Amino acid sequence: MEIVPDFSLKKYNTFGIEAKAKQFVAVHSVQELKTVLQENKTTQKFILGGGSNMLLTKDIGALVIHIDLKGKKIIEENNNFVWVESQAGESWHEFVLWTIDQNFGGLENMSLIPGNVGTTPVQNIGAYGTEIKDTFVSCEAMTIESQEMKTFAKDECHFGYRESIFKNEAKNQYIITSVVFKLTKTNHKINTSYGDISSELAKNNITNPSLKDVSNAVIAIRQSKLPDPKELGNSGSFFKNPILLKSDFEKIHQQFPDMKYFDISETEVKVPAGWLIEQAGFKGKRFGDAGIHKNQALVLVNYGNATGQEILNVSKDIQDTIFKTFGIHIEAEVNVI
Repeated sequence: MEIVPDFSLKKYNTFGIEAKAKQFVAVHSVQELKTVLQENKTTQKFILGGGSNMLLTKDIGALVIHIDLKGKKIIEENNNFVWVESQAGESWHEFVLWTIDQNFGGLENMSLIPGNVGTTPVQNIGAYGTEIKDTFVSCEAMTIESQEMKTFAKDECHFGYRESIFKNEAKNQYIITSVVFKLTKTNHKINTSYGDISSELAKNNITNPSLKDVSNAVIAIRQSKLPDPKELGNSGSFFKNPILLKSDFEKIHQQFPDMKYFDISETEVKVPAGWLIEQAGFKGKRFGDAGIHKNQALVLVNYGNATGQEILNVSKDIQDTIFKTFGIHIEAEVNVI
């Protein structure tokens, strides 16, 4: 466990931004993490997971601790359900595929989301009608200040749309080390109603889809719309879909009757940010090496040598234009550092 000075983070962020860490260390166990925190109490720290949900706009003048804890196991099961624990450093997508191989249901709609398991509760990640909170049981986390372990049950995580306690009240206080999910063994709740899943299955003449079929459909859809970060730097969806009060939305909708929306409660609607960005003319546009993906307007990309600041400038231009055009504010989903 070596602390390396002046370390390049280019391979540790999916945008592929060249930025340096003042110091860098990878930890592979809870004990190693505890030791690093104890021995560097007064040092400024930056916790790094899979690097998939951040935009580096500058060098990090801190000790970057890369959470590389590996391992997954069944901790409990009965005839209908199984409780599975994954360490924080496991690749999310590989973990999802492993659960499907075991015929455990609940995560298949979230196939191919980049990043590691440990950061999934922070963002309450979700896709195609499911979110982490639907299967989440608890997570173990280490207190950065005291190195004490704490278990967070589901209701303590205050999950919301791309929100949790770890983004708000408990921000920068804990490092998640493992997560437990409750998955189905029988009577899987196959969810094909969202997005293009049903049409993708129909294209393959699948009428009674398995978990694997749903996962394959999601992977095919994501690959058709989203660039592979290994080939084109990106962080998936850069913006959240805005949620508006119906009373406010109705006024906007009168002006823009083609605007897509989804009812999410009796008083609120969700508007697809991708639709807004596309209507504003940004889809496929390029500004030097920073740009908006040609197949999915929600995704900002690095064509090679863009700086984080250049990508941030593009995102601000998009936000300003959307607000001027539609009167809607869209928020970044990606953490800007």
